[in-house]
Formats: sequence, C-alpha cells, structure tokens
Amino acid sequence: MIYIASDHAGWDLKEYIKKYFNKKGVKYLDLSNPYFDKKDDYPIFGKKVANSVYKDKRSKGILICDTGIGMSIAANRKKGIRAALVFNEWMAERARQHNDANILVLGAELQSKKKTLKMIDIFLSTPFSKAARHRRRVKILDN
Repeated sequence: MIYIASDHAGWDLKEYIKKYFNKKGVKYLDLSNPYFDKKDDYPIFGKKVANSVYKDKRSKGILICDTGIGMSIAANRKKGIRAALVFNEWMAERARQHNDANILVLGAELQSKKKTLKMIDIFLSTPFSKAARHRRRVKILDN
C-alpha cells in the first residue's frame, strides 16, 4: 500500500501521481482532503501518512507540498519514520538503499512531473541494502 497526501500546494502533482498509479495498477490511499482547500495545513497530512506507514510496516508513503520541507518535518517527528526529501533519481535510490526511507517527500515546485514519476518508480522499486553499516545506522535513527 502507498499512502499519499498533499497540501494545497502539492494538490496538482498529487492528482497527477494518482492518475499514473491508476494506469499502473498501484494500490494507494489518498489521505488528503477530498477537495482542494487553500487553507489546509500540511502538518495534518504529514502526520496522517506517517501514522499510517508506521502502523503498516510493509507500506510506503508519499508526501507533497510546495518545497517538501514542511512535510519532511511533520513526518519525521514520528519515531520509526524515515521521510526523505529528494530532488533527483540518485537521491531517491540512496534514500531507500542507505536509509531504508519509508516515505518519499517531494517539493511540487522543484522538478518536472516526468522527473517526479522517475523518482517515485526508483523509490518504490529500490530495496534497502541491508549492509551492516546501513542496518546499524537505521537502528540508531529509530532508537
């Protein structure tokens, strides 16, 4: 399961991603408002996705706001969540390989839609390396 949410600034990109997921048959749950609301508050959605991913350990999350910074801060307040704000494919891969990131955070204004889909595909398909040094570091993060 992929839990996805955005605030108003990430709304259009989130809807674009959902169409992509629908085409690919990816199972997701949108935890955003059911309608566009310019007054929404990103921490609410960041926490919703973080809580859902925390409870469903085999899931992943995607959060989108203007820069991604606010959503990263909101999600990472939950112990056991490793939300990674990424700007390119290499960062998406490393977030999974080295940090076992369970939430991908995107800044809606920072990359093209095409590049965003590439980052998502890489994030969702890259396994955690499980090298001893990476396991040790993730354990430190989660304690």
